[in-house]
Amino acid sequence: MKWYGIALAAAICLNNLAARAQTAAAPQATIEQGLDQLKNRQPEQALATFQQLLQANPNDVATNLYAADAALQLYKDDLAVQYAEKARELDPNNWKVHTTLVVAYSVADRPIQRNAERDLLHKLHADPKAQDAMQSNGFLVDMFPVKQYRVEAIEFFQPLGKFHIYYRFLIRNLQGKRVWTINAESNDFDEKSWEQAHAQQAADGERQFQMVGEGDDTHVDYRMFSGKPVYDGVKAQVLQILNAQVKPFPGETP
Repeated sequence: MKWYGIALAAAICLNNLAARAQTAAAPQATIEQGLDQLKNRQPEQALATFQQLLQANPNDVATNLYAADAALQLYKDDLAVQYAEKARELDPNNWKVHTTLVVAYSVADRPIQRNAERDLLHKLHADPKAQDAMQSNGFLVDMFPVKQYRVEAIEFFQPLGKFHIYYRFLIRNLQGKRVWTINAESNDFDEKSWEQAHAQQAADGERQFQMVGEGDDTHVDYRMFSGKPVYDGVKAQVLQILNAQVKPFPGETP
């Protein structure tokens, strides 16, 4: 064998050895690692971990859901929808799949698909065979950024508590701490007087609602409105309130 043939064979051998050494040295991703990264507010690393796992096992329902969750934390709506829809393809009757899809469609600004998932979740809640759905009083319907805050919107299956809360918006700072809450509620006391003055609207199924803020023993009555509790309209009011906020919320003060 000529010298250049020997050199080429040696180079190929060294490259193969280096590749095997690199593969052996590379740490293997695990579900636990990705979950820890999510818990420690490292969604980029978590997404990379789950994507690595999906390369080896693309049909794992849980991993697809975890990847969708990590993508949602980064507001990567296309990826969130991709992974959540894959999970639905694999397990269409899974409650957790649909609670993930509804948020993914909200973040992706796809209201038709979002509302279809909301309707399905309400049906599951009324289905005795869907124990997870029946035992829950609501679900995360949306998440969105406003200024330096992350907002998580919760929709309740039935109005919650004595003040009849239809939607609850959790306002979190960059560290994930909840600093304020805004509720869309319709209490019976105000409702009775409103019904007397607006009999036809009440007969059409409308109610009077209050937008109320609370946190750290502080209560703020923002505004009232009448009509039906359509999510997009309520969200628009929350956006107006938050964009008009100039002082720190009570939960932000030391």
